[in-house]
Amino acid sequence: MNTELTFAIKSLRFDENYNPSESTRITTNFANLARGEKRQDNLRNALVMIDNRFNSLAHWDNPKGDRYSVELEIISVELNIDIQGKGNSFPVIEILKTNIVDKKTNERIEGILGNNFSSYVRDYDFSILLSEHNKNQSEFSLPENFGSLHGNIFKRFINSDTYQNNFNKKPVICLSVSSKNTYYRTGNEHPVLGIEYQQDEFSLTDKYFEKMGLRARYFMPANSVAPLAFYFTGDLLSDYTNLELISTISTMETFQRIYRPEIYNANSAAGKCYQPSLNHQDYSLTLIVYDREERSQLAVEQGKFTEEHFIKPYHTILEQWSANSVL
Repeated sequence: MNTELTFAIKSLRFDENYNPSESTRITTNFANLARGEKRQDNLRNALVMIDNRFNSLAHWDNPKGDRYSVELEIISVELNIDIQGKGNSFPVIEILKTNIVDKKTNERIEGILGNNFSSYVRDYDFSILLSEHNKNQSEFSLPENFGSLHGNIFKRFINSDTYQNNFNKKPVICLSVSSKNTYYRTGNEHPVLGIEYQQDEFSLTDKYFEKMGLRARYFMPANSVAPLAFYFTGDLLSDYTNLELISTISTMETFQRIYRPEIYNANSAAGKCYQPSLNHQDYSLTLIVYDREERSQLAVEQGKFTEEHFIKPYHTILEQWSANSVL
């Protein structure tokens, strides 16, 4: 059978006028903001929060704290599956690209690709496959090759001509730390990323992202209250400029303050030994509210959608393609 799998990307500006496309996961951080009667207020307030956080971290030669603003692009990646001349496509990855506007010099500076990470296949893995595998089991375990297909899709994309022709640097994904793990301060402190933390064992997310070729480090930037998890290839501390790193911190810390206020909008900062908790009571809410329970329910729906429209119809092709990935 003559089968070809290729990638295509689309870009959409994320601003106060943003409306999610039909192929966007509605549980995605940025898409979730753009729903309901307060959608434009939500978007506007989130963007102001991002700019304010960026300027607080990029404080040099910035006496009024208003020198910079952050522009965001949503990069959607589709996997095109051509079987004997009959083509179909499925949205496999959605990430954010930051760009920095220096209002003092009128310069537009390219930021980091990655930041938020969205994937229908991850919904399937965690909400369908993992759940079914552990149903009625006395001990939790992972299905065989859990995350391998997803990881190979990501690695294939990063090494594809499509990626190389559009982006200069490898992506950095920034997520919340795990509420199941304990993190410990180290003696290392970066001028932008802040205080480094370490943990004794990998979280399930860490292991999943390892299948994508990414490793994690955990840093708590200045005036933050909890560390963030940064997933990357190469050298996080030397491969990116200070402004690039600040664009990621300001964007993703803002999303986390909205979606996980118990951790990232807490009224006290993480200490030397820190275990995040979504049951923490001493925190403040932002002006932006969302329904976390609905978000979990939608993840299951989107996982079923992936199973029906991607995993089942292309199971054999995807297995062969994934098994033959040489990266």
